[in-house]
Amino acid sequence: MTKYRWQASALVLVAFILGCNEFMVVGVLSDIARSLRVTVATAGYLVTIFAVVYAVSTPLITVLTNRFGRYPLLMTLMIIFLIGNTWSGFTSSYGWFLLTRMITAAVAGTIESLIIVFANDIAPREKRAMLISWLAAGFSIASVVGVPVGTAISTAYSWHVAFHLISVVSLVTCLVMVGILPRHIKHVSGTIKDQLVLLTDRRIYLGAALILFTAAAMYTYYTYIRPLLTTGLGFGTTALNWLLFVLGIMSILGNRLSGKIAERHGLTTMPRFYVMDIGLLLCLPVAMQSRVAGFGVFLVLTLIIMAVNSPIQVHFLDVAEASYPQSVALASSLNAIFFNIGISVGSATASVMLTRVGLGYLGWGAAVFAVISLVIVIGLNRAIAAKRAAVVVQESK
Repeated sequence: MTKYRWQASALVLVAFILGCNEFMVVGVLSDIARSLRVTVATAGYLVTIFAVVYAVSTPLITVLTNRFGRYPLLMTLMIIFLIGNTWSGFTSSYGWFLLTRMITAAVAGTIESLIIVFANDIAPREKRAMLISWLAAGFSIASVVGVPVGTAISTAYSWHVAFHLISVVSLVTCLVMVGILPRHIKHVSGTIKDQLVLLTDRRIYLGAALILFTAAAMYTYYTYIRPLLTTGLGFGTTALNWLLFVLGIMSILGNRLSGKIAERHGLTTMPRFYVMDIGLLLCLPVAMQSRVAGFGVFLVLTLIIMAVNSPIQVHFLDVAEASYPQSVALASSLNAIFFNIGISVGSATASVMLTRVGLGYLGWGAAVFAVISLVIVIGLNRAIAAKRAAVVVQESK
């Protein structure tokens, strides 16, 4: 196994660990509530507060720590994450557990952006997009494999043990990274103002908006995927776990598809994917009349709706490297930041639609966000083409 493969595997494992830490709470929420002597509704705030802290802290920490070297910063944040996660496993009160979740949430987003920076640096140019897609797949694998395993451990032993297992894997991963990650990667520091100028570029803020509305489109229906499968399509609870497992596998395949698209054509092919998304979402109320057709639509949507993931991440990195080298770390964090904002927008929209029009028509709300995404990606491609043409004219002078 080559050094690059070891490095790539370590980075994907970090993504998997972050995903397990974030998502596992959902699977063991009832156990946590019972153990910490709070209601399930109160325990549910753990998920909300984690997401809020994640979204707020990621850009702040990423920008404020830009003057530090990438390697020592990553290892420092990994140690903080390890401490926070281990502390989570030992807590016996709701207040302390909430604090530990806030600690891990505060550093998780910046860790994610840093492993993308490392992936961008260590991967050969032709393999960069695929490695970035594998990092995204690490999160999907965590939801498909890590969450059920964590739930099984919690049921058999205790949710504390599940967190301790994450700590053990995190510690081993840290030790491996000490031995194989490069100590020095290309890094241009800059003031806060210098870094934030990235966000004034039309190619960047359109890309951020694209991620936001794409995530909103997905979570307008995916927030209620369980009732859609049970109440909507009539599947029993026994089949539910298998159906979710299949959707998780399709999500992993979707990440791989995203990597292939980024390698070959990038954002230029994305409009046709959004057209397919819109068509499927508009047809969803009719497809829901049949179990096979309804679940088939969910399978295809899961495969293609986040196809933009790797192309937009590579786009952010390319723009930052070419025009704003002091903002590469910030550029690598934009996907995660705006995706989480999009989740909030989509889930809020789903909640409103559920009370107004019912479960069967959530797809129409999602289609509206997909239409907005289609308009944005067309505008983004034009902005990229215009910038490329301007560079060619300037170089010819």
